[in-house]
Amino acid sequence: MAIRVIESTEPLSDPAVLDLRDALRAGGLTGTGSGELDVRTAVREVIADVEARGDAAVIDLTARIERVRLTPETMRVAPAELRAAHAAADGEFLALMRRAIANIRAYQEAILHRDPPPLVRGGRTLGVRYTPVDRVGVFVPGGGGSGAVLISSALMTLVPAAVAGVGEIAVVSPPTADGDVGPLVLAVACEMGIEEVYRVSGTAGLAALAIGTETIRPACKLVGPGNAFIAEAKRQLFGRVGIDSIAGPSEVLLVADETADPSWLAADMLAQAEHDPGSAVLVTPSRELAEAVLGALDAQLPALDRAEGLARGLGRYSAILIVPDLDAACDVASDFATEHLQIITADDEAAMARIRNAGAIFLGPHTTVPVGDYYAGPSHVLPTGGSARFFSPLSCNEFLKASSVLRYTADALREDAADVMDFASREGLTAHANAVRLRLGGHD
Repeated sequence: MAIRVIESTEPLSDPAVLDLRDALRAGGLTGTGSGELDVRTAVREVIADVEARGDAAVIDLTARIERVRLTPETMRVAPAELRAAHAAADGEFLALMRRAIANIRAYQEAILHRDPPPLVRGGRTLGVRYTPVDRVGVFVPGGGGSGAVLISSALMTLVPAAVAGVGEIAVVSPPTADGDVGPLVLAVACEMGIEEVYRVSGTAGLAALAIGTETIRPACKLVGPGNAFIAEAKRQLFGRVGIDSIAGPSEVLLVADETADPSWLAADMLAQAEHDPGSAVLVTPSRELAEAVLGALDAQLPALDRAEGLARGLGRYSAILIVPDLDAACDVASDFATEHLQIITADDEAAMARIRNAGAIFLGPHTTVPVGDYYAGPSHVLPTGGSARFFSPLSCNEFLKASSVLRYTADALREDAADVMDFASREGLTAHANAVRLRLGGHD
């Protein structure tokens, strides 16, 4: 197995380090290689087709991509099918799912924005009001042509939306070869009280949820991870609807010092490579640790499933970066702004305080990324490709809209009127000034 090892005394200006960062950002945000233009063009054509032909386009695209022929009546999964999938689900799976839901719900409820007390200044009452979006569309990979069944992604999107109080949630999931949505996806939807599930191709389904067709009503926001086509669809549909983020391949950056266990670090890097593609970058000031991790990777790899693919992924997408000290490692972490950030050092809190940009931060040797992927509570739908510089993780608060609330009394308006009219006059907006002037001397 060949994995890049870069030793740098000035990592924030080292061309090799910057090339690695930029390659990860490009893979996360825009796809890789010459296929980017094809993805953009294909998605643009899908959206235009759905806009022009509605249900007929969704049906034709699902037949072409998923090899499943639908009708307007069979696009939507019947409520009886949802209940049957739930009834047929393994009892241990249902118990596991409920424990995960409880963890996710507890965390989301704890961080949910509530209306704060208003700011009262004289006769001015100024506040903010949070209300959930009316309708959300959730993409869940379903095991058809769009990828593997990701039950955890369903939970990590549906539970936060429910905690936020979204009134309507519609799920799009591609059908498998036999024309059904994965039964575990249906069981999760039923458990969450979701009754609107569509068995359609992902890109066409997202377009339908943004634009609206005869069968699928438009949503206000689209969420959920997916492949390059799903990411590009959300990019092109943004503006018609809100989106969570434009997610790319999964990634982790590990900041570790000599106190870390090299076998645990190697296991974490291999877990990330299992996403295929998934990138893992270890940044450490310890050359001895770096060498030990390389040895642990070689030792662990043969015993894992798909060892050949894991080795290929580590060679293509991962690296070990040796830097002068822990401060430099933290600076690299901030600059890379990765989806997952693991910190395993003698003082994890101090290291975290130096890092400004990360999607989810995993502190300490026992906090491996899979606990966040499946169970802990924060959503695993996270910004990738450096977008943690400006995007946040998906949470219940991403399904809320903030409305400013203002109330003036007559006396307060009289106090501020001159300044308001002065601003309006300087901008040449005399009607604005007149709207204030007419109220002078009025009543509450």
